[in-house]
Parts: sequence; C-alpha cells; structure tokens
Amino acid sequence: MPSRDIVVIGASVGGIEALRTIVGGLPADFPASVFVVMHVSPQSPSILADILDRAGALPAANAADGERIQPGRIYVAPPDHHLVIEPNRVRVTRGPKEKRFRPAVDPLFRSAAQVYGPRVIGVILTGYLDDGTAGLWAVKQLGGTSVVQDPQEALAPSMPASALRQVRVDHCVPVAEIAPLLVRLTSVPVEEKGVHRVTKELDIEVRIAKEQKALEAGVLKLGEPSLYACPECHGVLLQLNEEKRMRFRCHTGHAYSSDVLLAEINEGVEDSLWNAIRAIEESVLLMRHMAEHLSESESSHSAAEFLARADEGQRRVDLVRQALETREQSSIVEPVDTVKT
Repeated sequence: MPSRDIVVIGASVGGIEALRTIVGGLPADFPASVFVVMHVSPQSPSILADILDRAGALPAANAADGERIQPGRIYVAPPDHHLVIEPNRVRVTRGPKEKRFRPAVDPLFRSAAQVYGPRVIGVILTGYLDDGTAGLWAVKQLGGTSVVQDPQEALAPSMPASALRQVRVDHCVPVAEIAPLLVRLTSVPVEEKGVHRVTKELDIEVRIAKEQKALEAGVLKLGEPSLYACPECHGVLLQLNEEKRMRFRCHTGHAYSSDVLLAEINEGVEDSLWNAIRAIEESVLLMRHMAEHLSESESSHSAAEFLARADEGQRRVDLVRQALETREQSSIVEPVDTVKT
C-alpha cells in the first residue's frame, strides 16, 4: 500500500518564518520529498533554499530542471521559475505567470496531484489573495490530503482563508503543529478509495506550466470567452468554472482567479486616475505660466481667460483626487504580495 510521500507547500507574505518552523520540526529520517513554492521577486537573490537548509535536518536546495526526486529532501522553486513535478523528477520552467506570479503555487500542486494523486499532501501557508486554492482543490479532487495554516495566526490570512472557503480541507492547524502532522500523515499508508481520474482540463493547465504553447496545449477547451482582457498581454480571457469558483486564462496562458483579476483591474484604474491627475496638473501649470506671461505684456483679457481655464482644471484635479481617495478608503481588495527573500 502506498504512503503519502509527496509534500507540496505554498506560501507568500510571512512565509519565511512559517517555513522555517515547519522545516525545523521535520526529522532527518522524514520519508517524504518536500517541494516549496514561495512568491519571490524575479530579481530575488534566491536565499530561501539556504535559509531552509540551515533551519532543520533535511537538506534543501533550489530545484534543478530534470533532477530526480529523492525522499528526505526539500526542493525549492527558484525565482522567476515554476516548479513542476513529473514522474520521479522535477521540472523548472518559465511557463506563463499565474495570478501574477512565477513561481506560483497552483502549478506545483496541480502537477503533483496529476502524477501522484492520493500520495500528495498539499499545505497552504500565510499570504495575500488566493494563490494555491485552485491547486489544493486539484489535490483533493485526485485523492490527496489538504493542510492549511490557521488563518487567525497567519501574518497574511487570505491564502489559507481562501482555501478554507473553497476546498474541503482535511486539517487546519497552527503552523507549529504542521510538522508533527506531516510526520503522522507520512507514516500511515494511503487507503485509496475509488478511481481518481485526471481531467483533460488539469492536464492542459499542467502542460501550459511546462512551457507548451497554450494554444497547442488546448487552452481554448478550458472555457468560454469572457468580457475581460488579460491585464498582462491584453488577450481575451476564457472563463473557467470549478464548482462555485470562477477562474480565467488567456490564450497565451496567463491565469487569474476572480480576486486577482479584480485586484489587477483596480490597480489599472488607480494608475489611470494618477495619470489623469498628472496630465491635468501639467496643463494647469502651463496655463498659469501663459497667464503670467500675458499679464507682463499687458494682454489682461487673454491672461484672465487662461487663469479661468487653469482654475477649472484645478477643480477637475481636485475631483479626481477626491475620487481616488474614496477608492482607497473603500477598497476591499487586499495588497498585492511583494515578497523578496
């Protein structure tokens, strides 16, 4: 009877300390392989693997493309690369960003579920928004075990809270209890119940993460065209429906949840408002300068006209600023993760 020997972990803001706690609690004879994705900047110096290597008894290193999977080792996604699992080996790819990130949590979880099914334990830790929810859902659909950090103790509770809302989570525990829980789960054989079929949709999304062209992978089969454009490449987004959850992918492969797409749209609106303020203020400055110049040349009528237009422009600036401040105060979208290690 197989055991749970594939542990996939996703984290973002606040994740370093949470990961150190978990890794520090795993024994040297831990029988499973551990795979870690944490949101990092593409320009990150990539020290997360070194931190985890020093944190506990298990060796940790950035995953290398094609590297064979071994038990008792920690494989970390390098900056600007997805970490994907294949039978007995790992892939490190530069597939399209998912939810604005590369590495993203969902590609790791989906690929692990596709290959190892009930042998997978998926763990979601602290972070903003909802990366990992779709991947953890795939883990559960294919018979795996789901573990979520208690959101009440998470530095950024959104990622675990999203998973709890949308996935049938098996264990929700404080981070200090996750390592002992993993030791228990990996020591008990998996009782496979029924047949867990890998869907064509899951297969398509894994192939996209492996850098296959999205159109060739079959992305158009994932859903119907929506009314929205991809914030990254501006292509039409396809709408994907999974039970009560709604997601989006464009034909080049970029992926978004509804929450992340809303955050992107709000960010675009804010940028547009600031650009409007800048443009109007520049015109106000120019009109006042022209009015001053005309006053010196004793063309008072023209000067007064420019001053009036400048005052009207300033009124418009004030209205846009007021709208911007109102948006910031009433925004329900949480900040974007900007984790650096």
